[in-house]
Amino acid sequence: MASSSNVWTWEQNKLFENSLATYNNDPDRFQKIAKIIGKTVDEVKVHYQNLVHDVNAIEAGKIPLPNYKTGEAQGQYNKKK
Repeated sequence: MASSSNVWTWEQNKLFENSLATYNNDPDRFQKIAKIIGKTVDEVKVHYQNLVHDVNAIEAGKIPLPNYKTGEAQGQYNKKK
């Protein structure tokens, strides 16, 4: 069942990033990624467009790279112990 939420968990983001690399040249990549993550195709496309926008802004020097706390970039910061 697909989620209608705009909230993406760390795990969903990692699956999204890994799936983008896996299905890079696949014309059905958004459909496959949506099925893997449990999001709609439209949600995946919007998430991808946001990622492209953010990367372009970082590369253009418009926004700085995030300053992650130790472990946060690996998804450990917000996890319960």
